[in-house]
Amino acid sequence: MSCGMRSPERCRLEGGMDHDEAQIAAERYRAPACFRIRACASAAPSQPLKDHPLEHVSLDLWAANLETPTPDLATWLARVEQRLTTAAATGAQMLVLPEYACAKWLHFAPHDLPEAQQLAWLADTGALALPALAAMAARQGVSLLPGTIPHPIDPVGGAPGFLNRAWLLTPDGGAFHQDKLSLTPAEEIATGGATIHGAAITVIPWNGLRLAIAVCLDAEFTALWSRLGELDLDLILIPAKTDMITGLNRVFGCARARAIELQTAVCAVGAVGAPMGHPATDTGVGGAAAYLPCDVSVSLDGVFAALPPHPASALTSPVLAVRHLPLGQCRRIRNGAAEAEVCPALWRADHLVIVDATLAPAEAVPPVQAA
Repeated sequence: MSCGMRSPERCRLEGGMDHDEAQIAAERYRAPACFRIRACASAAPSQPLKDHPLEHVSLDLWAANLETPTPDLATWLARVEQRLTTAAATGAQMLVLPEYACAKWLHFAPHDLPEAQQLAWLADTGALALPALAAMAARQGVSLLPGTIPHPIDPVGGAPGFLNRAWLLTPDGGAFHQDKLSLTPAEEIATGGATIHGAAITVIPWNGLRLAIAVCLDAEFTALWSRLGELDLDLILIPAKTDMITGLNRVFGCARARAIELQTAVCAVGAVGAPMGHPATDTGVGGAAAYLPCDVSVSLDGVFAALPPHPASALTSPVLAVRHLPLGQCRRIRNGAAEAEVCPALWRADHLVIVDATLAPAEAVPPVQAA
């Protein structure tokens, strides 16, 4: 679940891009002033919640291949807009990319960029790309979650500090973010600086619904999802990047269980491969899935749609087209119409007493009295 960034000396395309060139590329997709990124956690909702939220939602989950050659930022932006155009034409209301989708930018980073400066360079490039991505969302009328991008904060112990930040950009100019809360050891001690744990959960208003984002490893922690279960969420998005099939299975397996636990829809999407990697040998696999509660009214097995894990050697960037996800019925299930008649996320174990028989001798069994 780490970024999987590699030393630029390992493998590099010709024609590295510096930030002047990246600025020029981004200008091709520059957002008008009304679509500049604004603060998210405390921002006003992009639109008020509706009295009658959507019954169904359609979205595209793009398991982007980080090893696809990408010569410059303009090319990457054009590919994203092409996906948005397709999403709009086929009825999707949102396009979701995986965690660290921005790592593809390392293909056109300067040749002499030290590994220790990769996170900072990605953060700087992200500042150029975000307004352009917001403009695309507005142009195509499709919301966009462009994966996660390092976000700079104050230095930590003298080293550069970053948050692993996911953005949700809406067509009306709304911009909301969620920072990754649980970090891998590789993220915390990365060569390029320290990635810091996020400290807040953002509930995002979207088309009259209540959304949340859980980044990769965050899918695996029960304490977090107990909190999320109190928030009456309609949809939870999990952008992920895992280094091995085991990581993918952990994240996606937990996502499937969380849909049952919270009685809501959970969509996960994982990146394929690693930036500047070797497709034939890389173990990073990606995929996508949309999960629902196991209830006779929505899904018998909890799997609404899914892509099998894709290895980098497949040289593909598959998209899972999730159409007509039944969020309205999930909402009714959460509010008492469930076949199972319970909401697991609202159950508490605080009242239980732990009886650990390994810490005390077994109780003696009283003798049977003779008749």
